[in-house]
Amino acid sequence: MDRKDNYISMGVTAFLTAAAIMLLYDTIFGGKAVLALTTAVEPILYGAFIAYLLAPMVNFFERHLAPQPAGRQRKRSAAASIRAVSIVLSWLVICFFFYLLASVLMPEVYKSVLQLVDNADNYYRTISGWIIHMLETNPAVANWVSQQMASYFQDIDKWLTSGVLPQLQMVIFTVSGGLLNVMNFVKGLLVAIIASVYLLATKERCAAYGRKLAYSLFSHENVGLVLRGVRRADSIFSGFVRGKLLDSIIIGILCFVGCSILKFPYTPLVSVFVGVTNIIPFFGPFLGAIPSIFLILLVSPMKALYFAIFVLALQQLDGNVIGPKILGNTTGLSSLWVIIAILVGGGFFGVVGMFFGVPVCACLHSLTNFFVDVRLRRKGLPLESNDYAAGGGYGPGAPEERTKNL
Repeated sequence: MDRKDNYISMGVTAFLTAAAIMLLYDTIFGGKAVLALTTAVEPILYGAFIAYLLAPMVNFFERHLAPQPAGRQRKRSAAASIRAVSIVLSWLVICFFFYLLASVLMPEVYKSVLQLVDNADNYYRTISGWIIHMLETNPAVANWVSQQMASYFQDIDKWLTSGVLPQLQMVIFTVSGGLLNVMNFVKGLLVAIIASVYLLATKERCAAYGRKLAYSLFSHENVGLVLRGVRRADSIFSGFVRGKLLDSIIIGILCFVGCSILKFPYTPLVSVFVGVTNIIPFFGPFLGAIPSIFLILLVSPMKALYFAIFVLALQQLDGNVIGPKILGNTTGLSSLWVIIAILVGGGFFGVVGMFFGVPVCACLHSLTNFFVDVRLRRKGLPLESNDYAAGGGYGPGAPEERTKNL
């Protein structure tokens, strides 16, 4: 017990010493220590996230390149070679996907944006005519609305011509940072790729070290619970994050194919918008569909109606067929908790919080249920929530309820 207390004391002392050093550094150099540390570690974190996403693909190639007979282990050299080939194949698939994205989809999106900018004047006159026609019975209100629209149109036109177009034309060099920012981005990307390759090549060793660390920090009785919680969190995050990304890619492709067949305007732009916003649970379909419908409405009201019907059918297909097949019930959250997680995550961390808020909330929900079940088992009470409904007659704490049921 004394030895364990010594370890805890040493750990607390080391933590406080590091915190004091960082605080002193921030005081002397103007609060840049945390920012410098975050900037230095950021590529490694991105690399870890990339490796986490690519791990199933690497495992897939390993299983099919050299199927392992039951009860046998591969030699270390053969396993290393197969792992290396699997990592290379996985990155080739990713590079091929980005090549298709850059050579096929992005030029079409760029053309759609150019078309949108060129037709901005016509769209302004169309919207202005609609509003003036609706308000022609009240000239004062119509005049005020026209003035406000003229002001907003000038701002939007300035943003499109001086903001959107230059950024699209300067994808490689960027407008704001120039060559230095591009070099920093490329350097960070290379570090992230190298880190992801290393983590993929040594993922079993990293997992073993994590288990070793858990055994060193927790008692033998609790380490099993800790590892079980980590596996549960990994199951939630891997199932949701990878599944949602795959689901959004499928929805974007289906939207592109359907819009191309039905000849809707701005098909590439709309498809990208629908696919990207579909990443956000629950609210994503509405965030992507409403602006797309309005954009098509400016060209053809009937096509906007057809597009609304098409998107509704596509979301029904996603919600009832594609989504359950890919995601299943990975989070175990009800619709209410999903909405709460999205709102809270979005309020704190924006779009990223809206995406990751759901799996984080699912992990907290699973952890809370675990502790509740442990407490109930110790009290000898049932675990099912239905047993605690009105008149349920649960456990030894409600003998009068059981008497009524008899």
